Amino acid sequence: MRLQNKVAIVMGGGQTPGETMGNGRAVALTFARQGARVLVVDRDLASAQDTVDLIERAGGTASAFAADVTVESDLAAVPAACVERYGRIDVLHNNVGRSEGDAPVMQLEEANWLALLDINLKSVVFACKHTLPIMREQGGGVIINISSTSSVCTRQTITYKTAKAGINAITQNMAVENAPYGVRVNAILPGLMDTPMAIERRARERGVDREVVRKERHAEVPLNTGMGSAWDVANAALWLASDEAAYVTGVLLPVDGGLSARVG
Repeated sequence: MRLQNKVAIVMGGGQTPGETMGNGRAVALTFARQGARVLVVDRDLASAQDTVDLIERAGGTASAFAADVTVESDLAAVPAACVERYGRIDVLHNNVGRSEGDAPVMQLEEANWLALLDINLKSVVFACKHTLPIMREQGGGVIINISSTSSVCTRQTITYKTAKAGINAITQNMAVENAPYGVRVNAILPGLMDTPMAIERRARERGVDREVVRKERHAEVPLNTGMGSAWDVANAALWLASDEAAYVTGVLLPVDGGLSARVG
């Protein structure tokens, strides 16, 4: 198993209701299947526990923890709880994100701007702030930040784009700062994914069937598979978390079917 004897925190390890699997839940399940003990963190404790139940039914080890990622004291409590329960932290996977309420600049509301920066960027910065001292002290670790191809492609969701571009910047900065301590920091840039958060909200807001949204999004992806799934993100995260990527840090890895290649 590629993560045998490792301990991983998965932030945003629950998910919104929907027909498909969310990125956080898929990552938590994948890490557990590969031998990691997983702390599943979500604002919705019941949803985190649903993920834990899936892991345990498959023979893995996990526990749930409730935290609001916009509150620094909650983010400080997460690594402390992980060490208390499992003794160490080998992987921190920062998965929380949201674009709902975003808009082009001229239509942007200040409250939404601030709230979305908190959810998408502050959550990553302060989760890392409180986890890095533990990883440095134990002599290593891996941080994986979920960014987005929106960070490098033009989008109407300007706050989300700005926040994800910030994640790219801090990922590279933290990679260099923490390399002497054996801590690797990388980011995954998912493209158009078939997840509940992506599909359900758009179908609801537009009043159309989910398949209409899926068809439109499939058509945007250069690779003939169309949209990716949460498992594509999970497989990328597994590689970055594993010793196979031991010489990889500071990388911004698109998982997008070629979508971001269009910037060239």
